[in-house]
Amino acid sequence: MANFCLLFVFYVSIGAALLLRGGVPHADVTYRTASREVIEQRLGKYGGSNQQREATLKQIFIEAGCDDQHLSEQPVKGSKLPNVVCLLPGTSSKIIIVGAHFDRTAEGDGVVGNWSGASLLPSLFQAVKVQPRKHTYIFIGFTDEENGEIGSRYYARQMTKEQVAATDAMVNMDALGMAPAAVWVSHSDINLINMLVRIARVLNAPVTAVNVEQVGSRDSEQFAERKISRITIHSLTPESWDAHVLHTSRDKLSAMHLDDYYQTYKLVAAYIAFLDQM
Repeated sequence: MANFCLLFVFYVSIGAALLLRGGVPHADVTYRTASREVIEQRLGKYGGSNQQREATLKQIFIEAGCDDQHLSEQPVKGSKLPNVVCLLPGTSSKIIIVGAHFDRTAEGDGVVGNWSGASLLPSLFQAVKVQPRKHTYIFIGFTDEENGEIGSRYYARQMTKEQVAATDAMVNMDALGMAPAAVWVSHSDINLINMLVRIARVLNAPVTAVNVEQVGSRDSEQFAERKISRITIHSLTPESWDAHVLHTSRDKLSAMHLDDYYQTYKLVAAYIAFLDQM
């Protein structure tokens, strides 16, 4: 996350903080998660420059089954590197965007920020491609988030009015795996939060609400400016922030809590499959 200057507004159980509506998710939500071994193997490919990370992300998408017809590099004005885009066509014109930035700062290895999110994108693609979907899913590895959300800003601004109107949700992942999944409520829409809570309850997965306010923006906010519903999922808590991992030499693989990380992956996989029922 760029220009990280935090004020933790609250840290409570979402289940206690929000009024849930409706029951449990429909029984016919189908998805297939990758093994923990695969998830950790892909996380371990964080090394190299941002250019190398972009190439690695593209290669993981290919290994996950995103072929040349559906995998592309979107040139981004103002950046030397492209956005990496994998398309999973649906049966309707409706769209769900799932994104995470792949770039890192010069300090540390950039595992938490944000290879933790980017390396999950191909595995989430695999999770939902097991059956036909109503929505078209667009999985995007954004470039240059650390330099002012350049990649997400460009992507959102080049969307046509028709594409904006067709997009039901933008799910953004950043800084995962230092604790159980958390949602940035002030940078998320209540309907998407409620659906995440419902899925978490079914899976018995912990979800907390942690607002991390700062000067600046998030990749999700570029879509909010286009009036697209969005949610930001992360893992920051007062304790993990006090550890001074992000944007420091401590941002290494050893900073990850791998049990929490894999549980977050399973939660997000179920969640984006459930969103197809919107």
